[in-house]
Amino acid sequence: WSSPFIHLLTLTVVTFGVLAPLICHRLLHSYFYLRRWHLNPMSQEFLEQNQQEGQDALRYFEKMQMPNASEASGSDAFQPLLLITIITVQRRNDFHYVLQVVSQFHRLLQKCGARCQSHRMLLCNVESDPSSHQDVRLLSSFFPMVSRDRAGENPDPSLNQFEKEKQDYVFCLEQSLLVYSPEYILLVEDDAVPEEEIFSVLQHLFSARFSKPYLRDALYFKLYHPERLQRYFNPEPMRILEWLGLGMFLGPVLTCAYC
Repeated sequence: WSSPFIHLLTLTVVTFGVLAPLICHRLLHSYFYLRRWHLNPMSQEFLEQNQQEGQDALRYFEKMQMPNASEASGSDAFQPLLLITIITVQRRNDFHYVLQVVSQFHRLLQKCGARCQSHRMLLCNVESDPSSHQDVRLLSSFFPMVSRDRAGENPDPSLNQFEKEKQDYVFCLEQSLLVYSPEYILLVEDDAVPEEEIFSVLQHLFSARFSKPYLRDALYFKLYHPERLQRYFNPEPMRILEWLGLGMFLGPVLTCAYC
């Protein structure tokens, strides 16, 4: 029992064979997640919650009264510090994803107050038939909107989904610059509901992080990384560097502990 190998083996077995499964079996993106036990109930609960939040967002805009701003125009001389461009397509009507996202941004902007007076929102409708997007038709009464009209385009059957999304992103970026010419653009998909602290995080990014010489000329920042790719054992270049760093740290520690 005094052997370091036995100690390490015991620690590994207890950690990954007992403690980790007990603690992580309910965590969706964990290696120890028990799909057979938890996936179906969790999915049903999430869908019911999402549907209720969609109905709440719909009522939020049905009660709101704002001047009509359906057609985004570049005639306004105001140049926002941050333009929140929400890229949207038609989805299932009963969940109202884009309404959830826009209502949450609107609430947070109201809550943010004077610090966010230089922020604006723009809807970018990239649905193949823009007029069929019912939720955007409702939102166009409250927020500026641009649409990608594909009426004169010939659909390319060889175009994959990722290429289409890339072209949609490029279109929305170009329109954002054309309409407002903001200092910064936050591109958001219509199923990405913002967290409560998003504007304080962005404020820190603008005032503190962008002041660093090595970040001042950065072209873009990615604010979200999919949870399925956040596992520690993920073959991305930065993960490999983390493994090497962890090995360089733990190696001397274990050597000192057992020497």
